[in-house]
Amino acid sequence: MKKWFMLTLVGKDRSGIVARITRALYEGECNLGEASMVRLGGNFTVMLMVQFAGNEQAMNDLIEPTCRSFNLHHHVDPIEGELLHHKDPDVRITVYGADRSGIVAEAAGALAEKGFNILNLESDVGGTAEHPIYIMTIEGIAEQGIEVLEEALQKLAQEKGLETQLEPIDTLIG
Repeated sequence: MKKWFMLTLVGKDRSGIVARITRALYEGECNLGEASMVRLGGNFTVMLMVQFAGNEQAMNDLIEPTCRSFNLHHHVDPIEGELLHHKDPDVRITVYGADRSGIVAEAAGALAEKGFNILNLESDVGGTAEHPIYIMTIEGIAEQGIEVLEEALQKLAQEKGLETQLEPIDTLIG
């Protein structure tokens, strides 16, 4: 019986990482589920659901040669594979301001207090070295409604000097 694992990989971005990791998994008779693969600050990160008949050690043994060849740090965790239980976001929030420590914690905390369930968060640093700007886009579910989120974002803007934007996502378009 195959079990589900979460495979995480991190290393310097190089061509061929996805091709070689997925080839090793395919040749090891794995089935791939949901994945997130992204370049972050010159590094490449992978979070990948993998269905596999072996145990954690066998999964490690399967990917170790490829990870070693790319100098990738990796981690394998057994998980429940809850595929096809997607939640669709109904709100997209953008937060930006002068880069400083605490922006993510402040925004996430203010939104969590208002029942916001974060499904996806992406951030980047723009501007210049002298004047960096932190930019964060969050998608999620407004479990207590959009109005309470708008109030929380207004307070965040006033107290923390951040610019915010909230837009509803209509998932029934099309």
